[in-house]
Amino acid sequence: MKFQQTQLANGLAVIAELNPAVHSVALGFFVRTGSRDETAAVSGVSHFLEHMVFKGSEKYSADDVNRIFDEVGAKYNAATAEEGTLFYGAVLPEYLPQAFELFANILRPALRQEDFDMEKNVILEEIGMYDDQPSFTAYENLMQTHFAGHPLGQSVLGTKASITALSCDQMRAYHRDRYLAGNVTLAIAGNTEWSQIVSLAEQHCGHWPTGTCGRATHEAKPPGGLKVITRPKSQQEHIMQMTPAPSAQNRLRFAAEILSVIVGDHSGSRLFWELVDPGLAEAADLDFNEYDGSGSYLTYLSSEPDAIADNLARIQAIFAEVNQHGIREDELEQAQNKVASRVVLRSERPTGRLSSLGGNWIYREEYRSVDDDLKELRGITSRDVRELLDAYPLGATTTVAVGPLESLA
Repeated sequence: MKFQQTQLANGLAVIAELNPAVHSVALGFFVRTGSRDETAAVSGVSHFLEHMVFKGSEKYSADDVNRIFDEVGAKYNAATAEEGTLFYGAVLPEYLPQAFELFANILRPALRQEDFDMEKNVILEEIGMYDDQPSFTAYENLMQTHFAGHPLGQSVLGTKASITALSCDQMRAYHRDRYLAGNVTLAIAGNTEWSQIVSLAEQHCGHWPTGTCGRATHEAKPPGGLKVITRPKSQQEHIMQMTPAPSAQNRLRFAAEILSVIVGDHSGSRLFWELVDPGLAEAADLDFNEYDGSGSYLTYLSSEPDAIADNLARIQAIFAEVNQHGIREDELEQAQNKVASRVVLRSERPTGRLSSLGGNWIYREEYRSVDDDLKELRGITSRDVRELLDAYPLGATTTVAVGPLESLA
Protein backbone atom coordinates (compact mmCIF):
# COMPACT_ATOMS: atom_id res chain seq x y z
CA MET A 1 0.00 0.00 0.00
CA LYS A 2 1.17 3.52 -0.79
CA PHE A 3 0.04 6.78 0.80
CA GLN A 4 -0.31 9.97 -1.23
CA GLN A 5 -1.48 13.46 -0.34
CA THR A 6 -1.91 16.90 -1.85
CA GLN A 7 -3.96 20.04 -1.41
CA LEU A 8 -5.83 21.82 -4.16
CA ALA A 9 -5.40 25.56 -4.65
CA ASN A 10 -8.77 26.15 -2.95
CA GLY A 11 -7.66 24.27 0.19
CA LEU A 12 -9.31 20.87 -0.36
CA ALA A 13 -7.16 18.17 1.26
CA VAL A 14 -6.79 15.05 -0.90
CA ILE A 15 -5.36 11.86 0.61
CA ALA A 16 -5.20 8.31 -0.68
CA GLU A 17 -4.01 4.87 0.33
CA LEU A 18 -3.49 2.95 -2.91
CA ASN A 19 -3.64 -0.83 -2.92
CA PRO A 20 -3.45 -2.64 -6.29
CA ALA A 21 -4.08 -5.98 -4.59
CA VAL A 22 -7.78 -5.29 -3.95
CA HIS A 23 -10.64 -5.26 -6.45
CA SER A 24 -12.57 -2.15 -5.38
CA VAL A 25 -12.04 1.47 -4.45
CA ALA A 26 -13.75 3.57 -1.79
CA LEU A 27 -14.06 7.34 -1.70
CA GLY A 28 -15.25 9.59 1.06
CA PHE A 29 -15.80 13.30 1.51
CA PHE A 30 -15.21 14.08 5.20
CA VAL A 31 -16.85 17.41 6.00
CA ARG A 32 -15.68 18.85 9.32
CA THR A 33 -19.09 19.99 10.47
CA GLY A 34 -21.62 18.46 12.83
CA SER A 35 -23.96 19.27 15.67
CA ARG A 36 -21.21 20.87 17.79
CA ASP A 37 -20.78 23.49 15.06
CA GLU A 38 -24.45 24.53 15.04
CA THR A 39 -26.23 27.31 16.87
CA ALA A 40 -29.46 26.74 18.77
CA ALA A 41 -31.35 28.42 15.93
CA VAL A 42 -30.30 25.71 13.44
CA SER A 43 -30.06 22.69 15.73
CA GLY A 44 -30.14 19.53 13.59
CA VAL A 45 -29.26 21.29 10.34
CA SER A 46 -26.10 19.23 9.67
CA HIS A 47 -28.04 15.96 9.69
CA PHE A 48 -30.93 17.48 7.73
CA LEU A 49 -28.44 18.78 5.14
CA GLU A 50 -26.95 15.30 4.79
CA HIS A 51 -30.38 14.11 3.66
CA MET A 52 -30.80 17.04 1.30
CA VAL A 53 -27.54 16.33 -0.53
CA PHE A 54 -29.10 13.17 -1.96
CA LYS A 55 -32.06 15.19 -3.21
CA GLY A 56 -29.76 16.30 -5.98
CA SER A 57 -28.12 19.33 -7.52
CA GLU A 58 -28.93 21.67 -10.37
CA LYS A 59 -27.61 18.97 -12.72
CA TYR A 60 -29.02 15.84 -11.07
CA SER A 61 -32.44 15.08 -9.59
CA ALA A 62 -32.93 12.70 -6.68
CA ASP A 63 -34.01 10.03 -9.18
CA ASP A 64 -30.81 10.63 -11.16
CA VAL A 65 -28.71 10.16 -8.04
CA ASN A 66 -30.29 6.81 -7.20
CA ARG A 67 -30.22 5.66 -10.82
CA ILE A 68 -26.56 6.46 -11.48
CA PHE A 69 -25.35 4.91 -8.24
CA ASP A 70 -27.35 1.78 -9.10
CA GLU A 71 -26.00 1.70 -12.66
CA VAL A 72 -22.41 1.56 -11.46
CA GLY A 73 -23.21 -0.88 -8.63
CA ALA A 74 -22.10 1.54 -5.93
CA LYS A 75 -22.46 0.81 -2.25
CA TYR A 76 -22.97 4.28 -0.83
CA ASN A 77 -24.28 6.13 2.20
CA ALA A 78 -23.72 9.09 4.49
CA ALA A 79 -23.58 9.73 8.22
CA THR A 80 -23.69 12.74 10.52
CA ALA A 81 -22.29 12.89 14.04
CA GLU A 82 -21.32 15.50 16.59
CA GLU A 83 -18.15 16.48 14.74
CA GLY A 84 -18.48 15.57 11.10
CA THR A 85 -20.57 14.58 8.11
CA LEU A 86 -19.30 11.80 5.86
CA PHE A 87 -20.44 10.99 2.33
CA TYR A 88 -18.92 7.75 1.07
CA GLY A 89 -19.19 5.02 -1.53
CA ALA A 90 -17.39 1.97 -2.87
CA VAL A 91 -17.29 0.90 -6.52
CA LEU A 92 -15.33 -1.19 -8.97
CA PRO A 93 -12.25 0.80 -10.08
CA GLU A 94 -13.55 1.36 -13.60
CA TYR A 95 -16.57 3.24 -12.23
CA LEU A 96 -14.66 5.62 -9.96
CA PRO A 97 -14.95 8.58 -12.42
CA GLN A 98 -18.76 8.36 -12.55
CA ALA A 99 -19.14 7.91 -8.78
CA PHE A 100 -16.67 10.69 -8.06
CA GLU A 101 -18.37 13.17 -10.39
CA LEU A 102 -21.77 12.40 -8.87
CA PHE A 103 -20.62 12.81 -5.27
CA ALA A 104 -18.75 16.03 -6.04
CA ASN A 105 -21.75 17.44 -7.87
CA ILE A 106 -24.38 16.69 -5.24
CA LEU A 107 -22.18 18.12 -2.49
CA ARG A 108 -23.19 21.44 -4.03
CA PRO A 109 -26.90 20.61 -3.65
CA ALA A 110 -29.77 22.57 -5.19
CA LEU A 111 -31.62 22.76 -1.85
CA ARG A 112 -34.96 23.21 -3.56
CA GLN A 113 -37.75 24.51 -1.33
CA GLU A 114 -40.14 21.71 -2.31
CA ASP A 115 -37.53 19.05 -1.49
CA PHE A 116 -36.78 20.78 1.80
CA ASP A 117 -40.44 20.80 2.81
CA MET A 118 -40.87 17.13 1.94
CA GLU A 119 -37.68 16.00 3.68
CA LYS A 120 -38.54 17.99 6.80
CA ASN A 121 -41.40 15.55 7.39
CA VAL A 122 -38.98 12.63 7.02
CA ILE A 123 -36.65 14.15 9.62
CA LEU A 124 -39.52 14.74 12.04
CA GLU A 125 -40.62 11.12 11.61
CA GLU A 126 -37.04 10.00 12.27
CA ILE A 127 -36.88 12.02 15.48
CA GLY A 128 -40.18 10.47 16.60
CA MET A 129 -38.92 6.98 15.79
CA TYR A 130 -35.74 7.42 17.81
CA ASP A 131 -37.62 9.03 20.69
CA ASP A 132 -39.45 5.70 21.09
CA GLN A 133 -36.14 3.89 21.68
CA PRO A 134 -35.07 3.99 25.34
CA SER A 135 -31.36 3.61 24.57
CA PHE A 136 -31.45 6.55 22.14
CA THR A 137 -33.35 8.69 24.63
CA ALA A 138 -30.78 7.83 27.28
CA TYR A 139 -27.87 8.73 24.99
CA GLU A 140 -29.37 12.04 23.85
CA ASN A 141 -30.07 13.11 27.42
CA LEU A 142 -26.69 11.88 28.63
CA MET A 143 -24.80 13.94 26.04
CA GLN A 144 -26.89 17.03 26.80
CA THR A 145 -26.44 16.62 30.56
CA HIS A 146 -22.78 15.58 30.61
CA PHE A 147 -21.66 18.22 28.12
CA ALA A 148 -23.97 20.95 29.40
CA GLY A 149 -22.55 24.31 28.32
CA HIS A 150 -20.17 22.66 25.85
CA PRO A 151 -20.81 22.29 22.08
CA LEU A 152 -20.68 18.48 22.32
CA GLY A 153 -23.94 18.61 24.24
CA GLN A 154 -25.87 19.69 21.14
CA SER A 155 -28.19 17.10 19.57
CA VAL A 156 -27.29 15.59 16.19
CA LEU A 157 -30.94 15.21 15.17
CA GLY A 158 -32.14 18.43 16.74
CA THR A 159 -35.63 18.59 18.20
CA LYS A 160 -39.06 18.61 16.63
CA ALA A 161 -39.28 22.30 17.52
CA SER A 162 -35.90 23.24 16.00
CA ILE A 163 -36.50 21.25 12.80
CA THR A 164 -40.02 22.62 12.43
CA ALA A 165 -38.71 26.18 12.76
CA LEU A 166 -35.72 25.65 10.43
CA SER A 167 -35.98 27.42 7.07
CA CYS A 168 -34.49 26.51 3.72
CA ASP A 169 -32.67 29.84 3.66
CA GLN A 170 -31.02 29.00 6.99
CA MET A 171 -29.84 25.68 5.55
CA ARG A 172 -28.48 27.40 2.43
CA ALA A 173 -26.53 29.82 4.63
CA TYR A 174 -25.17 26.96 6.75
CA HIS A 175 -24.05 25.07 3.65
CA ARG A 176 -22.42 28.20 2.24
CA ASP A 177 -20.52 28.82 5.49
CA ARG A 178 -19.49 25.26 6.36
CA TYR A 179 -19.06 23.35 3.08
CA LEU A 180 -15.92 25.25 2.11
CA ALA A 181 -13.07 23.45 0.38
CA GLY A 182 -10.72 23.96 3.31
CA ASN A 183 -13.25 22.31 5.62
CA VAL A 184 -13.41 19.09 3.59
CA THR A 185 -11.02 16.15 3.26
CA LEU A 186 -11.31 13.84 0.26
CA ALA A 187 -10.05 10.35 1.07
CA ILE A 188 -9.61 7.45 -1.34
CA ALA A 189 -8.69 3.87 -0.44
CA GLY A 190 -8.24 0.91 -2.75
CA ASN A 191 -7.31 0.09 -6.31
CA THR A 192 -6.81 3.19 -8.46
CA GLU A 193 -4.11 5.57 -9.71
CA TRP A 194 -3.01 8.70 -7.86
CA SER A 195 -2.88 10.71 -11.08
CA GLN A 196 -6.53 9.87 -11.73
CA ILE A 197 -7.55 10.96 -8.22
CA VAL A 198 -5.81 14.33 -8.55
CA SER A 199 -7.30 14.86 -12.00
CA LEU A 200 -10.82 14.06 -10.79
CA ALA A 201 -10.44 16.30 -7.75
CA GLU A 202 -9.20 19.25 -9.78
CA GLN A 203 -11.89 18.77 -12.41
CA HIS A 204 -14.87 18.35 -10.10
CA CYS A 205 -13.84 20.09 -6.85
CA GLY A 206 -11.35 22.74 -7.94
CA HIS A 207 -14.09 25.36 -8.27
CA TRP A 208 -15.40 24.88 -4.72
CA PRO A 209 -15.23 28.07 -2.63
CA THR A 210 -12.11 28.55 -0.52
CA GLY A 211 -12.06 28.99 3.22
CA THR A 212 -11.85 27.13 6.49
CA CYS A 213 -14.01 27.02 9.62
CA GLY A 214 -12.90 27.50 13.18
CA ARG A 215 -13.98 25.34 16.08
CA ALA A 216 -13.52 25.77 19.83
CA THR A 217 -11.80 22.60 21.05
CA HIS A 218 -11.33 23.31 24.76
CA GLU A 219 -11.67 20.22 26.94
CA ALA A 220 -15.09 19.83 28.49
CA LYS A 221 -15.37 20.08 32.27
CA PRO A 222 -18.62 18.17 32.91
CA PRO A 223 -20.63 19.38 35.89
CA GLY A 224 -22.07 15.90 36.42
CA GLY A 225 -25.55 15.02 37.52
CA LEU A 226 -28.40 12.53 37.50
CA LYS A 227 -31.46 12.53 35.26
CA VAL A 228 -34.27 9.97 35.55
CA ILE A 229 -36.82 9.69 32.74
CA THR A 230 -39.76 7.55 33.79
CA ARG A 231 -41.55 5.39 31.24
CA PRO A 232 -44.01 3.21 33.16
CA LYS A 233 -44.71 0.88 30.22
CA SER A 234 -41.06 -0.05 29.71
CA GLN A 235 -40.12 -3.56 30.76
CA GLN A 236 -36.45 -2.83 31.41
CA GLU A 237 -34.44 -0.01 32.89
CA HIS A 238 -31.74 1.52 30.68
CA ILE A 239 -28.84 3.27 32.39
CA MET A 240 -26.10 5.27 30.69
CA GLN A 241 -23.20 6.83 32.56
CA MET A 242 -20.37 9.03 31.32
CA THR A 243 -17.09 10.29 32.69
CA PRO A 244 -14.13 12.12 31.07
CA ALA A 245 -11.55 10.24 28.99
CA PRO A 246 -8.70 11.22 26.60
CA SER A 247 -9.37 13.35 23.52
CA ALA A 248 -8.71 12.42 19.90
CA GLN A 249 -5.37 14.24 20.14
CA ASN A 250 -4.22 12.59 23.38
CA ARG A 251 -1.68 9.75 23.09
CA LEU A 252 -3.48 7.96 25.94
CA ARG A 253 -6.40 7.27 23.56
CA PHE A 254 -4.81 3.95 22.55
CA ALA A 255 -4.65 2.80 26.17
CA ALA A 256 -8.24 3.95 26.66
CA GLU A 257 -9.42 1.77 23.79
CA ILE A 258 -7.63 -1.23 25.29
CA LEU A 259 -9.06 -0.49 28.74
CA SER A 260 -12.61 -0.32 27.39
CA VAL A 261 -12.18 -3.76 25.82
CA ILE A 262 -10.81 -5.25 29.03
CA VAL A 263 -13.50 -3.78 31.25
CA GLY A 264 -16.57 -3.55 29.05
CA ASP A 265 -16.36 -5.43 25.75
CA HIS A 266 -19.55 -7.23 24.73
CA SER A 267 -17.85 -10.60 25.38
CA GLY A 268 -15.02 -11.74 27.60
CA SER A 269 -14.73 -8.51 29.61
CA ARG A 270 -15.04 -7.96 33.34
CA LEU A 271 -18.55 -6.51 32.96
CA PHE A 272 -19.55 -9.41 30.74
CA TRP A 273 -18.45 -12.11 33.18
CA GLU A 274 -19.81 -10.28 36.21
CA LEU A 275 -23.22 -9.22 34.87
CA VAL A 276 -24.14 -10.58 31.45
CA ASP A 277 -22.87 -14.17 31.55
CA PRO A 278 -24.67 -15.00 34.85
CA GLY A 279 -27.87 -13.43 33.52
CA LEU A 280 -27.96 -10.46 35.89
CA ALA A 281 -28.21 -7.96 33.01
CA GLU A 282 -29.14 -8.04 29.36
CA ALA A 283 -26.30 -5.67 28.50
CA ALA A 284 -23.36 -4.17 30.39
CA ASP A 285 -20.79 -2.39 28.22
CA LEU A 286 -18.06 0.21 28.45
CA ASP A 287 -17.07 2.22 25.37
CA PHE A 288 -14.41 4.84 24.79
CA ASN A 289 -15.37 7.82 22.61
CA GLU A 290 -12.81 10.34 21.41
CA TYR A 291 -13.70 13.85 20.29
CA ASP A 292 -11.91 17.00 19.20
CA GLY A 293 -10.35 18.21 22.45
CA SER A 294 -12.41 15.96 24.74
CA GLY A 295 -13.24 12.31 25.33
CA SER A 296 -15.54 10.09 27.35
CA TYR A 297 -16.05 6.65 28.81
CA LEU A 298 -19.65 5.56 28.21
CA THR A 299 -21.17 2.83 30.38
CA TYR A 300 -24.42 1.17 29.34
CA LEU A 301 -26.54 -1.11 31.53
CA SER A 302 -29.87 -2.72 30.69
CA SER A 303 -31.62 -5.04 33.11
CA GLU A 304 -34.78 -5.73 35.09
CA PRO A 305 -35.70 -2.67 37.18
CA ASP A 306 -35.46 -4.58 40.46
CA ALA A 307 -31.86 -5.52 39.69
CA ILE A 308 -30.63 -2.06 38.76
CA ALA A 309 -29.35 -0.99 42.17
CA ASP A 310 -27.33 -4.18 42.68
CA ASN A 311 -26.00 -4.10 39.12
CA LEU A 312 -24.89 -0.48 39.41
CA ALA A 313 -23.10 -1.40 42.64
CA ARG A 314 -21.36 -4.28 40.83
CA ILE A 315 -20.21 -1.97 38.05
CA GLN A 316 -18.88 0.63 40.46
CA ALA A 317 -17.03 -2.10 42.36
CA ILE A 318 -15.36 -3.24 39.13
CA PHE A 319 -14.40 0.35 38.32
CA ALA A 320 -12.99 0.89 41.81
CA GLU A 321 -10.93 -2.30 41.53
CA VAL A 322 -9.50 -1.30 38.17
CA ASN A 323 -8.82 2.28 39.27
CA GLN A 324 -6.90 1.05 42.30
CA HIS A 325 -5.11 -2.04 41.02
CA GLY A 326 -5.02 -1.61 37.25
CA ILE A 327 -5.24 -4.54 34.86
CA ARG A 328 -3.68 -7.99 34.59
CA GLU A 329 -1.14 -8.92 31.93
CA ASP A 330 -3.34 -11.72 30.58
CA GLU A 331 -6.21 -9.24 30.16
CA LEU A 332 -3.92 -6.85 28.30
CA GLU A 333 -2.76 -9.55 25.89
CA GLN A 334 -6.32 -10.73 25.20
CA ALA A 335 -7.52 -7.19 24.54
CA GLN A 336 -4.57 -6.52 22.23
CA ASN A 337 -5.45 -9.64 20.25
CA LYS A 338 -9.10 -8.59 19.98
CA VAL A 339 -8.32 -5.09 18.79
CA ALA A 340 -5.61 -6.33 16.42
CA SER A 341 -8.09 -8.71 14.80
CA ARG A 342 -10.60 -5.88 14.35
CA VAL A 343 -7.98 -3.59 12.82
CA VAL A 344 -6.78 -6.24 10.37
CA LEU A 345 -10.22 -7.51 9.36
CA ARG A 346 -11.50 -3.97 8.85
CA SER A 347 -8.44 -3.12 6.76
CA GLU A 348 -9.12 -5.89 4.26
CA ARG A 349 -11.97 -3.81 2.81
CA PRO A 350 -11.29 -0.40 1.23
CA THR A 351 -14.33 1.01 3.03
CA GLY A 352 -12.78 -0.13 6.31
CA ARG A 353 -9.52 1.64 5.56
CA LEU A 354 -11.43 4.73 4.43
CA SER A 355 -12.79 5.54 7.88
CA SER A 356 -9.37 5.18 9.49
CA LEU A 357 -7.68 7.17 6.73
CA GLY A 358 -10.10 10.10 6.92
CA GLY A 359 -10.47 10.08 10.68
CA ASN A 360 -6.74 10.25 11.34
CA TRP A 361 -6.34 13.09 8.90
CA ILE A 362 -9.25 15.19 10.15
CA TYR A 363 -8.30 14.93 13.81
CA ARG A 364 -4.50 14.84 13.64
CA GLU A 365 -3.40 15.41 10.01
CA GLU A 366 -1.45 12.17 10.13
CA TYR A 367 -1.36 8.98 8.12
CA ARG A 368 -1.31 5.67 9.97
CA SER A 369 -0.90 2.38 8.13
CA VAL A 370 -2.24 -0.91 9.44
CA ASP A 371 1.30 -1.78 10.53
CA ASP A 372 1.52 1.53 12.41
CA ASP A 373 -1.68 0.74 14.28
CA LEU A 374 -0.57 -2.81 15.10
CA LYS A 375 2.82 -1.62 16.31
CA GLU A 376 1.19 1.01 18.53
CA LEU A 377 -1.27 -1.55 19.82
CA ARG A 378 1.37 -4.14 20.68
CA GLY A 379 3.46 -1.48 22.41
CA ILE A 380 0.79 -0.62 24.99
CA THR A 381 1.80 -1.77 28.46
CA SER A 382 0.07 -2.04 31.82
CA ARG A 383 2.09 1.04 32.81
CA ASP A 384 0.38 2.99 30.03
CA VAL A 385 -3.00 1.88 31.36
CA ARG A 386 -1.92 2.92 34.84
CA GLU A 387 -0.98 6.36 33.55
CA LEU A 388 -4.36 6.56 31.83
CA LEU A 389 -6.27 5.61 34.99
CA ASP A 390 -4.36 8.17 37.04
CA ALA A 391 -5.37 10.89 34.58
CA TYR A 392 -8.82 9.59 33.60
CA PRO A 393 -10.20 7.10 36.15
CA LEU A 394 -13.31 5.09 35.40
CA GLY A 395 -16.46 6.41 37.02
CA ALA A 396 -19.94 7.85 36.63
CA THR A 397 -19.76 11.63 36.54
CA THR A 398 -23.15 11.79 34.81
CA THR A 399 -26.00 9.27 34.92
CA VAL A 400 -29.22 9.05 32.90
CA ALA A 401 -31.91 6.43 33.48
CA VAL A 402 -34.81 5.60 31.18
CA GLY A 403 -37.44 3.09 32.21
CA PRO A 404 -40.16 2.35 34.76
CA LEU A 405 -38.16 3.49 37.82
CA GLU A 406 -38.99 6.89 39.28
CA SER A 407 -35.63 7.18 41.03
CA LEU A 408 -32.38 5.27 41.48
CA ALA A 409 -32.33 5.78 45.24
